[in-house]
Amino acid sequence: MITLYDTTLRDGVQREGVCLTLEDRFKIAMRLDALGIAYIEGGFPASNPQDSVFFEQAGRLSLSQAQLCAFGTTVRKGKAPEDDAGLRALANCPASVVTIAGKAWEEQAVEVLGVSSEENLRMIHVSIRYLIEAGKRVFFDAEHYFDGFLHDSSYAAAVLLVARNAGAEVLVLCDTNGGALPHEVYAITKATREALAAAEATPEAAPNVVLGIHAHNDSGCAVANSLEAVRAGAKQVQGTINGYGERVGTCNLLTVLANLQLKMHREIVSPEQMSWLTSMANFVADIFNITPDAHQPYVGSSSFIHKAGLHASAELRQKNAYQHIDPAVVGNFSSLVMSELAGRASLVAKAAQFGIALPLDGGKTQELLETIKLRESEGYSYEVADASLALMLYKQLGAVTTCFTLESFRVIAEKREDGRVMSEATVKLLVEGERHVATGEGNGPVNALDAALRLAIQRFYPQVAQMTLTDYKVRVLDESTGTGAVTRVLIETGNGKTSWGTVGVSNNLIEASWDALVDAITYGLLISAPA
Repeated sequence: MITLYDTTLRDGVQREGVCLTLEDRFKIAMRLDALGIAYIEGGFPASNPQDSVFFEQAGRLSLSQAQLCAFGTTVRKGKAPEDDAGLRALANCPASVVTIAGKAWEEQAVEVLGVSSEENLRMIHVSIRYLIEAGKRVFFDAEHYFDGFLHDSSYAAAVLLVARNAGAEVLVLCDTNGGALPHEVYAITKATREALAAAEATPEAAPNVVLGIHAHNDSGCAVANSLEAVRAGAKQVQGTINGYGERVGTCNLLTVLANLQLKMHREIVSPEQMSWLTSMANFVADIFNITPDAHQPYVGSSSFIHKAGLHASAELRQKNAYQHIDPAVVGNFSSLVMSELAGRASLVAKAAQFGIALPLDGGKTQELLETIKLRESEGYSYEVADASLALMLYKQLGAVTTCFTLESFRVIAEKREDGRVMSEATVKLLVEGERHVATGEGNGPVNALDAALRLAIQRFYPQVAQMTLTDYKVRVLDESTGTGAVTRVLIETGNGKTSWGTVGVSNNLIEASWDALVDAITYGLLISAPA
């Protein structure tokens, strides 16, 4: 049985720029519990006030199956454990499991901690015994284990034996610097497991223990290293959601979970819990205030996107022709994007999503495809602008999509005495044959145009009040021409139920923004109209 140990609330928050509130931590812990994670590390009670408060209020957590863990380090050199404030905090915290870290590389013990190799072993032994006598289950993180093994395997083994004989239940082999490669992790984990099994024959040996793996991602191998450790006999995998952590991060627990269960057939969570992986990735990214990685395995928004015409055509003929799993298994979905690489099959499938039936071999289909490719050569991008693509297809096919007609717009910017810079926009529109003039203010020209447009049409289309501009991106397409460059604007809009993307392109930033904004409002009105 493989168990997963999540350290997002300690390792994950060590990522630069991340700061979680107490409520954030509780929310993540509860979602981890629902996902089926066996162990949730809440932090280091003695390291900072926020971690201390988390454990002080841990009684608020109603975990259904997960065990709450605390993290700490061994006693300071020359001290008794009862005289060490950090160990006392661990002994007194409400967590049932304590993970204690100690040096498994002699060079680290001598140079970093400033202790002898013998004193390092003593520190590990007395720390574990103290916590066990305080009623805790203890896991031991063997820091720098793989580097230590390569430099002196006998000392690395001695560290594990001391921890095991002191009563540690799980010996976690840590690739602390993240530099080990998969073949090394497999060989070292296998050799370690065999050495520990041989030691079981000695009279003084403690009961059999479990090996774990804690891999950092500095060489890009954290997930692969964790899987190789499991192949070599490890029974616990530590990591974080989305691989968040210090430097380049740590093992991505979501990727490991999917690979273990879907590829290596190790049953860890239920199929229903497996289907929550994508929402879990997005939930934690949102709390961390980090844009989700669209290309993250299994759970990224682009993980099952098909752009090349050949791939899209094959997917239409055979499901999963270019997908290694059914995306629904992990709560994701597949989609086709329109681009300069797309073929007729892609366009036919994409049009069907908008309720448009196109023949695969029809002349109109090829004409539309050529129009799309021409517009993309001018700077348009429909990969993340489905709404603009839909409106363009409707227009080309003769459908009426115009809700209002522009007569003119004007935007001015004003820097005021108090230092604020405000924009004012005036739009003149024809709405259902009536001319309307409206003026709006905003903290920028697009914000002001948005406000003015809404004021002009809200009497006719009150549903516009439900639409919110959620993202605005600008990209200069030909930097060599300086301020006269062609600019592409992408806008994301939502109405609380769904969201859609639109695009505008012009060598005038305001015009590009207006075009994307008009598409956003027009598409929103179309999908909200009564059937």
